[in-house]
Parts: sequence; structure tokens; C-alpha cells
Amino acid sequence: MCGIAGIFDLKGRRDLDGDLLHRMNESQFHRGPDEGGVHLEPGVALGHRRLSIIDLSSGQQPMFSADGKLCVVYNGEIYNFMDLAEELKAKGYEFRTRCDTEVILYAWREWGEDCVQHFRGMFAFALYDRERESVFLARDRLGIKPLFYSILPDGQFVFGSELKVLKQHPALPRKVDPQAIEDYFALGYVPEPKTIYRDVCKLPPGHTLLLQRGKPVPASQAYWDLHFQPQTGLDEGAIREQLIAGMREAVDIRLVAEVPLGAFLSGGVDSSAVVAMMAQLQQDAVNTCAIGFDVKQFDETEYAQMVAERYHTNHFEQKVESEDFGLLDTLAELYDEPYADSSAIPTYRVCELAKKRVTVALSGDGGDEHFAGYRRYRWHMNEEQLRSRLPLGLRRPVFGALGRWYPKADWAPRVFRAKTTFQALARNSVEAYMHTVSLTTAEQRSVLFSTALKRELQGYRAIETMHRHAARAGTDDPLSLIQYIDTKTYLVGDILTKVDRASMAHALEVRVPLLDHKFLEWAATVPSKYKLKGQEGKYILKKSLEPYLPNDVLYRPKMGFGVPLAKWFRGPLKDRLRHAITEGGLVDSGLFDTAYLNQLVNQHQSGRRDHSTVLWSLMMFEATMREDGFSLS
Repeated sequence: MCGIAGIFDLKGRRDLDGDLLHRMNESQFHRGPDEGGVHLEPGVALGHRRLSIIDLSSGQQPMFSADGKLCVVYNGEIYNFMDLAEELKAKGYEFRTRCDTEVILYAWREWGEDCVQHFRGMFAFALYDRERESVFLARDRLGIKPLFYSILPDGQFVFGSELKVLKQHPALPRKVDPQAIEDYFALGYVPEPKTIYRDVCKLPPGHTLLLQRGKPVPASQAYWDLHFQPQTGLDEGAIREQLIAGMREAVDIRLVAEVPLGAFLSGGVDSSAVVAMMAQLQQDAVNTCAIGFDVKQFDETEYAQMVAERYHTNHFEQKVESEDFGLLDTLAELYDEPYADSSAIPTYRVCELAKKRVTVALSGDGGDEHFAGYRRYRWHMNEEQLRSRLPLGLRRPVFGALGRWYPKADWAPRVFRAKTTFQALARNSVEAYMHTVSLTTAEQRSVLFSTALKRELQGYRAIETMHRHAARAGTDDPLSLIQYIDTKTYLVGDILTKVDRASMAHALEVRVPLLDHKFLEWAATVPSKYKLKGQEGKYILKKSLEPYLPNDVLYRPKMGFGVPLAKWFRGPLKDRLRHAITEGGLVDSGLFDTAYLNQLVNQHQSGRRDHSTVLWSLMMFEATMREDGFSLS
């Protein structure tokens, strides 16, 4: 994988700072340690760090067309590039390399902005067209690869693969976006297109942006969306056949590499499915890696071992101690903006382990979102049955009152947490789902935030992000609706961000076949009743995989990448937690109510309440703030 960086003068052809371009590019050295390249001319500066995967001897970037009129910097893999190259050759284009980068140049020349419709893969790129005096930016359909940008006060447009690239520019405004703070403490990440800074954006997944010198910067344009349109007339057997064929093909096109290739194998359904397909598609044994934990309830390696033995993989695993909390500051530096998914720790470790053996690893990310594997989908649909029987006008006052009256029971299994259920039943579907996925409630954030921050928010609430996506979902099926919302929020903002930063920290390319857009377009036609059947999530995926995987792998309870935060905060991180939350940066920032910060720490460390989720969010916010410094003014 790679990293890109650049500056485009929107006003003219002013001379740009070559030293600055070099600093921007080198700030992402970890994304591409094999080679680095820059191009500088009046009004344009382009940088690239390369992790060589295909056509190792050529393919250096920035790459120019043969006539020197086009130049591209690119991060990603276009898996159908060989077919596209043949199509373009038939139209008269001549190629000097065997890599996918050159395909982008001539696809732009042939199809213009529609070139992205022809690409199948993960990508973020910027293409400079000298004749048009334009820069065209594009991001893949699911947002697997990141792309940040900002318009500076002097008319320079800066972009890069990570926020740290832009932060190298001394003129970048650093004002914090109060809405991003609200979003972060609700969701645990800052959702697209926002960043923690008011004047920096992420290009949304499935969007392009065409800049032309001397013209105002337009809004980004969507070129793809996921449409849930259930197919009729197919029986379950036909759906199973199509699922396996689609998954096998999505895996197959991701096996092209001129460097060692393998797979993550957690022991869950999705990663095991990918390994099963790989084992049938390649002659050599699959390289697999797994991370285990020294706490039984978090350790899945016995299930990974079952799959490894079945397919005779070259399997290697490593145990991680449950006290592996030394990455706190490393994570803040990696993510550049607040990010609160604690599974970033084991994800970092599994990427570190994989890099010892391979340069490319396939993962199983995406299966839960698109085949309804999360427990919260089951809870939501159970609540939907109750919501559908009573009008909102009745539910809101009755269950709202019960939700306020019933005592909070964080310690109890979810089935006994009636307060949470009552609160969900008092809401409409989108509000209820937001309540389910939020790290904190709107009421808790109101207490957490200072008067000054609430004034800056001007009534904004994170639920607006959910409403915005729900309005575009184009489906009235309740399961499809929340799957669509997750695709636009949690998948890209949390899961894919986590994997990109963790893998790139180790110069490891991760490919995600279950997020192949053609496979997802097919999955969106599978009726919801085959995804969540009764209380069985991923029903059709599991049934399809029965010939390939042990039942113990397919039908065991979902575990996930857990981290014992509550234990850490009452034990080895006790003092650090108290210092981070109740002293220094958080208190001095003026963003939070200091009395409530003290209350959270005291209640948690005394054992009266479990506030580990919000405390972790606060610790990661503090670590990022300490790294960079945040200001509302």
C-alpha cells in the first residue's frame, strides 16, 4: 500500500515549497517504506510513498503519461487492472508498465470522471491534468483507503492519505469542530466527511472531487451507492450457490501479488471463510496468522487452529498479554484524531505479527455488516417487533417514563437491562439504533460537556448523522436500513479506519474481499429473512459455509477483539486514568464539566459503576489533544 500527498494552487501557478512537500510526504513514510517520489512545478506539488506489491521494478510515482500531460499519485489496488489495460490497448493506448497505476492515467483520458466506474478495488488517488489545469480526486466505494483535504486561506488545496500529512503545512487552520467532538463521544470516531478540525475534510467513500484552477471548489460528487433491492423467486439453495461463487471470485482477484501473501485468521466465521476460499484457489499452503490472549474469555485461537488444521495452512500465532496497554500514545499518534475503539490494540498487534511473514494479508472485514452478524442487529429487530405494534405517540410517553424510572444496571446481561430496552422502545427506529450503538447517551453528553462547548454546538446532536444517511437509504426494510447506516458510518469510520492505520503502521497491505463492491451489490439483493433468521445472525452465510468450515466455528457465540478496560482502569491504569481525566489537558481545555469527570473516575474505581467505555473515550481524546493541542477558537 502507499501514501499520497499534494498541494494544488487554486488561484494560479505560484511557486510552492519543495521542503514542505518533502516533509508532508515523509510524515507518512510508514505507509510506503520501499520508495518515495515527488513532483514540483509552479502551482502543483505531488508526493508519494510506495509499498511495492505489483510490478516491483517499475510503477514508481508520481507517474506521468507518455506525453507528460497527466500525472497521478495513487494509494490502493485496482484488481481488474489487467482487463482494463487490454481494453485500453484495444483503443490505441500504449503501456510502459505492468502496474495498475498507469491504467488510471489512460482511464481518465478515455472516460474522464467516469473512469472510477470502471475500477474494481480499493483506492484513493489524485490525478493532475496539465491541459485542463485540474486535479481529480477519487476514493473507493466503501472508503477502504483514506483521503483528507483542506482549502487553505491563501487558496492552496492540500491533501494526503493521513491527517498528519496536512498538519505539516504551517498554514493549516487547527480550530476544532465542536460537532466532531459531539460525534466522537457518541460514536467513538469522527464520521465522514468531518474530521476533528473545522477546516479539514475526508473525501466520502464513493465520491470524487474535480478541482479546476481559477474556479470555486465544487461539492464532491457521489458515483456509487448501495441499494437494497431484495430479489424474488430464488430458493435458499440457489442463494447459497451464488454466495459461494461470489465470495470465491472476490477472493480470487485479490490473490495477485509479487510479494508474500497470507490472511488473518481470527477463528471467526468471516476470516475463516476467506481462508477456506484461498485454500481452494492457490496451490501453495495459505499463510495464516492469529492473535491470542492470556484471558480465556477473549481467546479464539483454538477455533483458528481448527481451520488452520483443516486447510493445512502455514499457521503462526502469538499470545498477547491482557495488560497490553502500552500502545495508548502510539495509537493517538497513528490516528491523528480521537478514535475510541479499544480493539485497535489487538488489531495493531495482529498486523505487527503478520508483517513478520507477509506483505499482503486478506481479512474478513465486512461480513458482519452485510450479512447481519452483530448482536445489536438481533436486539434491534426484536425491539422493532414491539415498536411496530404500538404507535410512537403512545410508546414515547409510556416507555420514556419507564426508561427514566427504571434503575441502570450496567453489570447485568443485556437481557436484564430493562432501562436500555425501555429507552429504545420510546424512540423511532433510527433514534433507537443510535441509542444502541452510542458509547454515551445524549443526556450523558449534556452533563459531560461544558457550557461553553454546548453553546458552540448550537443544538447539534450526533443523531443528525444517522438521519442524514437514513434519508438516503432508499429502503423501508428495518434490517436493511441499519445495515446501510452502518456501511456509511461504523464500517468506514471505525472498522476500516482501524485496519488502515494499524496495517500501514507496519507497511502491511490488507485486502478485504467481503467488501468487493460487486459482491456487496449482490448481497444487498438477498432478502433480510436469510441474513437474520430468528435469532441466528449471518444465517445464509453460515449455511453456505457448512461444507467448508466446522460447526464449532460457524455456530459458536461471537467473541470479537475484546480488551479488559474495566479491569485496567481499576488496576494497572488506575493512576494514569485519574491523572489524564481529572488533571491537565481535559480540565484545562474548557470542553468538559470537571465535576462530572471526577464523578466518572470515582464511581468506576470504587466499583459502583462501569464507566470504562466513556473513560477510554476520554483517555484517547486526552492523548490526541496532548499530541496536538485542541482549541475552539
